[in-house]
Amino acid sequence: MVESSAPTLIALASWRVDDDGELVDRLRAGDESAFVALVAKYQPRMLRLAEATVGSRAVAEEVTQDAWIAVLRGVDGFEGRSSLKTWLFHILLNRARSAARREQRAGRPDDAVVEDRFDTSGAWATPPEPWADRVDDRLLAADLADRVQQLLPELPDSQRQVLVLRDVEGLSAGDVAGLVGVTDGNQRVLLHRGRARLRQLLAADMGKGSA
Repeated sequence: MVESSAPTLIALASWRVDDDGELVDRLRAGDESAFVALVAKYQPRMLRLAEATVGSRAVAEEVTQDAWIAVLRGVDGFEGRSSLKTWLFHILLNRARSAARREQRAGRPDDAVVEDRFDTSGAWATPPEPWADRVDDRLLAADLADRVQQLLPELPDSQRQVLVLRDVEGLSAGDVAGLVGVTDGNQRVLLHRGRARLRQLLAADMGKGSA
């Protein structure tokens, strides 16, 4: 059984990689449907990361739109040294950080905690791994995911970005360190502190609910 399933798993992994490469080639050739496919695949992830960076749904939507424009303009320069997802996130984070600085200079009030933070396609279906692994009751897990989503804006920007990239998007430690602009050691510290802070917030939040 193991021998027969291994080629299938390898084929599936290769298909995912080749699928992105094919979309990039088609996009370079001016195939509009390739761009539509890329947006459908990555828009929810990019929007989630943008909002985690800027703290505002409206600004995140503008940032994501600007990032897609940059993708169209820069796709010929994509050399495949990183995964397509990492390249997209790099473009997005550059624009999100610029937008966040502009918003701070403008004195925008903090509107990070809003109702319906993510649309249906962008919402977390399950909580990040540190909690999902320890929750047996699926109903409790769903409730926990909602609580995590609401508490995420309470984390400092750098911790929030690292946690989303590692625990939600599943990027490697090296890729995340490069995207956020920190050393690998600092990335680990930010991830540990972000997880610890979320656990602390969750404990306090659940304590209020049971009081």
